[in-house]
Amino acid sequence: MREYLVDAKSKSAIDFGCGTGLLGMNLLNDFHSMLFLDTSSNMINQIKHKISDFNIQNADTLCFDFEREGLSDLRADCIFMSQVLLHIDDYEFVLSRLFDVLNEGGYLLIVDCNKNENIVSDIVHNGFHQDELTDMMTKIGYENTQSKTFYTGSKIFMGQDASMFILDAQK
Repeated sequence: MREYLVDAKSKSAIDFGCGTGLLGMNLLNDFHSMLFLDTSSNMINQIKHKISDFNIQNADTLCFDFEREGLSDLRADCIFMSQVLLHIDDYEFVLSRLFDVLNEGGYLLIVDCNKNENIVSDIVHNGFHQDELTDMMTKIGYENTQSKTFYTGSKIFMGQDASMFILDAQK
């Protein structure tokens, strides 16, 4: 994901659906400031401990659910998420809310799984067609959307072989 960061040292970022913060913690020094955002207070508490334990000055946390709560005054230059869309029921709605959060010229980076018809689940989507996701994002207002498959692995998605893509879109 780092290769997609452009002049990030002066920018603010949101690690959307941060979980335990694995991705955001690794990118922390690439940004001026980082907001770790998740719907789980459990995950946010873990991040708070890491921020405190390592005396991190350029990070904050927010427990917030874009699917259920009204828009706040959040703004960011970059929003990134890894394997988060799979868990969001109305991901078009959330992607449009994230578009509103982005500053003009800001960008959204998504890492997720390509569509896999072998996966049937009531709790997650079975991946995404990159072209359909790109079309949806263009309809929302994102521009310069690019995506590519970057990894294929054995039994990495609910016990099935799968491939992952990275998508980059700009406001």
